[in-house]
Amino acid sequence: MTDQPIQRRKISHEVMDRLLSRIRSGEWGPGDQLPSERDLMETYGVGRPAIREAQQDLARSGILEITHGERARVAVPTAEVLIEQIAGGAQHLLRMQPDMLGHVKDARIFLETGLCRIAAAKATDDDVARLRARLEDHRAALDELDQFLHRDMLFHREIAIIVGNPIFPAVVEALFGWARAYYSTIVRAPGAEQVTLQEHTLIYEAVASRDPEAAAEAMRLHLTRASVLYRNSQPPAVAP
Repeated sequence: MTDQPIQRRKISHEVMDRLLSRIRSGEWGPGDQLPSERDLMETYGVGRPAIREAQQDLARSGILEITHGERARVAVPTAEVLIEQIAGGAQHLLRMQPDMLGHVKDARIFLETGLCRIAAAKATDDDVARLRARLEDHRAALDELDQFLHRDMLFHREIAIIVGNPIFPAVVEALFGWARAYYSTIVRAPGAEQVTLQEHTLIYEAVASRDPEAAAEAMRLHLTRASVLYRNSQPPAVAP
């Protein structure tokens, strides 16, 4: 309604809008430094706290990069930066609504099965060699849980890299990171590490053979087995 009171705004919000407008207009491009805090204070007639708060808000949105002792810089946009901006919210959602984890797992199965099919169809000899190296690195980390999990993610991420779309590797890594506690439980199940490596080997062999359907099915079985193993590793519910 037009007769509602005009809401007062913090000065820093006004500064943020003006900085954002100049960035969007192209006045400052990716990697460019903004003017000094003193120059911005003089330009907008505001104090240092308003400038700093505005820049911090833009940094939290992934638009600026702030390094101690340097002027703020326009961030270079990447898929990783975009995904990182929503990581905290996604993890909070999973903690507050554990049932959402099932949806994350379903999304991962859908995404990675398709990626594996495409990777097998597109893989070059160099791609296959890199995937093989990821598999060997994973096998070498059998006795280190944190490294085993990290290299598990890197194997899946390498498949997404083969596809050639920079958004997919970031999404694969994000899905893995958001549900890290779930994967930790799976890896601790007796014999799970060896089963995971066997399944990764089957995926690798299908990609190396350039067999899209076999690769997709190997990935589907791998991720589906992981979900079943996770459910079986949970303690039974206690009746109220």
